[in-house]
Amino acid sequence: MRVTVVEGNIVNQPVEVIVNAWNRNIIPWWLLLPQGVSGTIKRAAGLAPFRELARLGPLPLGHAVETSAGRLPIRAIIHVAGINMFWRSTERSIRDSVRNAVLLAADRKYRSMAIPLIGAGTGGRDAGTVLAWIEDELSRCQYDGEIRIVQFRKSLTDSTA
Repeated sequence: MRVTVVEGNIVNQPVEVIVNAWNRNIIPWWLLLPQGVSGTIKRAAGLAPFRELARLGPLPLGHAVETSAGRLPIRAIIHVAGINMFWRSTERSIRDSVRNAVLLAADRKYRSMAIPLIGAGTGGRDAGTVLAWIEDELSRCQYDGEIRIVQFRKSLTDSTA
């Protein structure tokens, strides 16, 4: 596995699949106003992936599910339940989300994926701590492809950020 840490917008990464740091999918998606990475993905992909996600029902914390990519030029979006009912992340929810996203990507034979800092931002965790947990969890995973850990950066010239 080749792991690279980059700054930028997850929807602009040259990968086959991206990971959306989501919630447990209990509150209807149309009642939520996603911010940060999820908001960026929703604006770029459109509503179709989020409608698919809603049909899947509640997700266990740390679980990963796949939807279409909507309008994005990638193969799919993997959504992970990285935050709990109180909109907080834990080390376990982050590690479980990373591991389950990688397992799903490997099962579907995706050769490259982009993972955001799951649990930073809305989840309330420090970005540096989250990055260390993600890198450590990835070192324990079996995956033959490329993984880009994307540190979100809103670009002034990028209308999707």
